[in-house]
Amino acid sequence: MSSPQTTPSKTPQADRFIPNRTAMDLDISNFLVSKENVPNEQRTEYSKNLAKQLFCGTTESRILAFKQKAPSQPASHLNELRLLHQQSKKGARTPKPTRVINPNAEKILDAPEMVDDYYLNLLDWSCSNTIAVALHTAVYLWNAASGDVTRLTPEDEEVPITSINWAIDGNTLAIGTDDCVVQLWDCSREKRVRTMRGHSARVSCLAWNNHMLSSGSRDTSINNHDARIRDHHVQTLSGHTQEVCGLKYSGDGNQLASGGNDNKLCIWDTVGGPVNSTAPRFEITAHSAAVKALGWAPFQSNLLASGGGTQDRTIRFWNSTTGECLNSIDAGSQVCSLLWSRHSRELVTSHGFTDFQLSVWKYPSLVRIADLKGHESRVLYTALSPDGKVVVSAAGDETIRFWKVFDQEPKKLPSKKDEVASSLRGINIR
Repeated sequence: MSSPQTTPSKTPQADRFIPNRTAMDLDISNFLVSKENVPNEQRTEYSKNLAKQLFCGTTESRILAFKQKAPSQPASHLNELRLLHQQSKKGARTPKPTRVINPNAEKILDAPEMVDDYYLNLLDWSCSNTIAVALHTAVYLWNAASGDVTRLTPEDEEVPITSINWAIDGNTLAIGTDDCVVQLWDCSREKRVRTMRGHSARVSCLAWNNHMLSSGSRDTSINNHDARIRDHHVQTLSGHTQEVCGLKYSGDGNQLASGGNDNKLCIWDTVGGPVNSTAPRFEITAHSAAVKALGWAPFQSNLLASGGGTQDRTIRFWNSTTGECLNSIDAGSQVCSLLWSRHSRELVTSHGFTDFQLSVWKYPSLVRIADLKGHESRVLYTALSPDGKVVVSAAGDETIRFWKVFDQEPKKLPSKKDEVASSLRGINIR
């Protein structure tokens, strides 16, 4: 009788890979993908841990980086295919010349204490060619023609500035603060002429429409102020459930677009003044992250573009008359701001996580014309020069950069300044 055979022992094998959770910080990872802002101390620690895991403790190395350049060809080398390709052909069509955009900034200014906060609006360029930039608790005016700098000194120098916006007259500057107020400044006299209250949290965004000033706040409301009268607060709009971080009036002043941290885009109807109804005409929830970047096309009054935050990354185009989404494109990273060209059907967007750059797009094809790189942090704020040719950008790397983007000659487009100049002459800010 044969003895029973025994099955040879096998070394236990794992059927799946289980990562080492001790090397991960899940709280920080969740915060990164769910919020537009990340505290600096957490961001630094996360970067160190990530570099350590990827590069085995050596940050000098880079993935897919050449250590040495490829050897150059000898001087006697002759590429026959290249000669064949360069031979002229009869009847060959001359390629249409394309516009080349300088990928490098033409000028760089230091901006110490620039706040790296996605929800704020700290840069604007007036029609009188003066750039206003908020640096923590002060506002600086930089004359683009002369280079002169003026500092506006608030009464309380400990309160951070959270938003700024020029009026169409090029002299009146609206300033929103962290202590819930809106200040109006006469910049030619460097004097604060009015303080307007009504919010219960910081004022994150501002937008002028003739004599009407709209302010959006972390308290989720939008207040409309009439700068001509003593009782300035004329209306409160309640369409958002989280902080309002984007406000833009259409070129004709007949509609107001607002974006918030609740991922909503609201479109409100106006008649050159207060909004017709306390409820928006359209409440759009197509974006999957905060909506801050807003821009109205100068060549079509009912064409609105909007950009989403980190989890969304899309640029969407809307018919504000019907509420229809006309087109959209994945921009690849957080969309922080958006500007239309005044001379052509193009627009420029600025980006945060993970591409710190500006991108130029053709409309309606949505072909990316150029990427402008140089910033080392999120490009949060942009503004357009009075002649419509230069874009100024400010980022969390504490620099302000100037880019010559739209260099063609201006076309005859309706000027909002011309339309409202006469009415502004009669404005008496109390």
